[in-house]
Amino acid sequence: VQLQASGGGLVQAGGSLTLSCAASKRTMSNNGMGWFRQAPGKEREFVAAIDWRGGNTNYADTVKGRFTISRDNAKNTVYLQMNSLQPDDTALYYCAHGRSSGVALRKELYAYWGQGTLVTVSS
Repeated sequence: VQLQASGGGLVQAGGSLTLSCAASKRTMSNNGMGWFRQAPGKEREFVAAIDWRGGNTNYADTVKGRFTISRDNAKNTVYLQMNSLQPDDTALYYCAHGRSSGVALRKELYAYWGQGTLVTVSS
């Protein structure tokens, strides 16, 4: 499975961006998907996850209420809508393909990773 993330860019604080992650295979529709991020000098951290049907989601406390994860299995694509962006959201954002069909919060529960898309939020 190959994952291609896109949609990152430079945005002012308070602005919005939508990230997309396209999977190379239709098997994405059977698996949970997630978004993680890594800021310079920090560990990669969980952002959001969604189960295989899109019925269950989970968010990091730092993004809850501002970010929304969704998926379109017909397009083999998962999205991350990010609103009210803050400078602390600046990071390289990675999408990941889960090992199971459910929601997963830990990096170890993901088998495939995209290359990352950079989000920079200016103050």
